[in-house]
Amino acid sequence: MSEREARAEICRVGQSLFARGYVHGTAGNISVRLDDGEGYLITPTDACLGFLEPSRLARLDANGKQVGGDRASKTIALHAAIYAASTQYDPATACIIHTHSTHCVALTLRPCGEELLAPITPYFVMKVGHVPLIPYGRPGAPQVAQAVADAIRRFGERGTPIRAVMLDRLGPNVWHDSPASAMAVLEELEETARLTFMNAAPTEPLSGSQIDELRRAFDARW
Repeated sequence: MSEREARAEICRVGQSLFARGYVHGTAGNISVRLDDGEGYLITPTDACLGFLEPSRLARLDANGKQVGGDRASKTIALHAAIYAASTQYDPATACIIHTHSTHCVALTLRPCGEELLAPITPYFVMKVGHVPLIPYGRPGAPQVAQAVADAIRRFGERGTPIRAVMLDRLGPNVWHDSPASAMAVLEELEETARLTFMNAAPTEPLSGSQIDELRRAFDARW
């Protein structure tokens, strides 16, 4: 994907997420890792994802130094940590999306385990996978970036690379090989969170044999 295409895709995905209520106000951000180590694009700080302008996206070089556009989102350090860790297991990782999606955040406001969601639907297992819950830290806190990188390595080393983490009381970060693919991960994650939140009774997860079948048929990461 060229830089011009990446700029257009960031704006298209941002507008789509905003229009459908996945983000609100100036919450959330999107970044893209450019081809051939040419650096990164990321949405500006305090920008509304529904009204992005391609020319104003922050441009950073391969070392993370800003070289153009409006001031980069304060979450660039977290995005850099995700790219560095995730590309060890998914070399094609090229886009990260962060939102404050309502149902994902709502689940962290009640007792929650080490992962945000159980494997309750086949498409959650196939399209999202494990979503570790990262303990609360203020937005931009260095320890959060380290905790996310540690989680990526922990799951990757056990053979189940992840595509999402959940920041306690803040929102999910998801990543994939393109903005469209990352958005699909986010959509499935928020939908599964919504189903879980709507169901007052505990939901029985898929069985081990059912998950094994998904691994064999669809190369699911679980």
